[in-house]
Parts: sequence; C-alpha cells; structure tokens
Amino acid sequence: MEKKLEGKKVAMVIAHQRFRDEEYLRPKEILEEEGASVTTISSKKDIAIGMLGAKVKPDLILNDLKVKEYDALIFVGGGGAEEYWTNQKAHSLAIEAVQRKKVLGAICIAPVILANAGLLYGKKATVYESEVDKIKGRGAIYNGLPVERDGNIITANGPDAADQFGKAILEALS
Repeated sequence: MEKKLEGKKVAMVIAHQRFRDEEYLRPKEILEEEGASVTTISSKKDIAIGMLGAKVKPDLILNDLKVKEYDALIFVGGGGAEEYWTNQKAHSLAIEAVQRKKVLGAICIAPVILANAGLLYGKKATVYESEVDKIKGRGAIYNGLPVERDGNIITANGPDAADQFGKAILEALS
C-alpha cells in the first residue's frame, strides 16, 4: 500500500532543553508512518532532553537548516521553546517557509515564534493558554480551538492536541 507522504521531508525544531516529548514524538510518528522523512533540528548538536525525559540526538543545528530542502517546518513546544521566541534565525526560517509555500507548524508555546516573526497577523491561530495574549498582541485571530489551520500555517495548543496536530500536518502535506 502506498504511503501518503512517500518522498516528503519534514524538519522538526526542538528546544535543546525542555521540549515537550509528546509534541515531538506523536507528530513525528504519525508522519513517519505515512512515509515522511523527519529531520530533527535543535540549537545544539548534542543530546536534547525533553520535559518528560526523552533524549533525542538532533540531526542538524538550526543555523544549518535549509528550508528549500523540506516540505514542512514544524516548531515543537515545551518550556524550552522560549529559546526561539526572539531568535532571528528561527524567525527568518519561518518567514522563508511561508514565502516558499511550505507547511509551517507550531504547537504549545511555539506559535509565539511565528507571531514574533510577524506571520500570524490576521491569521487564525492557537497557542498554549498562558501565551494567548502574546499571539493576539501580534494580530492573531484566536478562537481557543486545540488545532487551527489557516492556509499552510498549522498551530496547536499543547500536548493534548499532539495527535490532532500531527494529523493536520499529514493532511496539509497529502
């Protein structure tokens, strides 16, 4: 049986410390089950540690990521994702993903990265409840849904939405 995402490449950006395990692992699993190749990106090349103890060896560091080589760019949440909120490289990669009409995703507190990059202005988006004012302050249209898709931008509000987020990315890439 043909897999829906055969030949598709996805870049998932995790914090070096305190990424949210299931927000990384569940979407990755959903995408890989359908044939996508997932590359893990972080700010450092040594082992990244999740909030629940997952240990992940990143494939690339953020500065080496080339958006044009991927079909989707996903920012994973967890407390550590704050490291990218004001990171100019993360912002420029997200902007490039939109310009190249790639699928751009962010879950939990990571939608703040997209908002700070100016990408959520006038767009439907969601975020972890503690950060709602940050995305609304940057012009996002917030409805409180667990997952929002506006064009090629997909946002989700936290670990409970990890499955739905993964499936929304799958659908956008299919």
